[in-house]
Amino acid sequence: VQLQASGGGLVQAGGSLRLSCAASRSISSLNAMHWYRQAPGKQRELVAGIISGGSTGYADSAKGRFTISRDNAKNTVYLQMNSLKPEDTAVYYCNALWNYRYYWGQGTLVTVSS
Repeated sequence: VQLQASGGGLVQAGGSLRLSCAASRSISSLNAMHWYRQAPGKQRELVAGIISGGSTGYADSAKGRFTISRDNAKNTVYLQMNSLKPEDTAVYYCNALWNYRYYWGQGTLVTVSS
């Protein structure tokens, strides 16, 4: 499975961005998809996930501000990020679980200025 993340950029605090992750195969066949992020000097952390049945989950830091969704017809998962904070600055990665194996896309940089 190949994953292509996009949509990062520079935004002011309080602003919004929508990240996209396009998959090379049908996302309805994937067990789950996730968004992770890694800030400078920190470990990679899980931000949000969506399983094949459609249920979603979020890190506490993302609850109420971020929304993960998917478009099966476009084989794309999105992360809508609202009310962005400087501490959301990180490289964001998408990840897919399929047949007991994880696949990673390249990251997309999100920079939130204060």
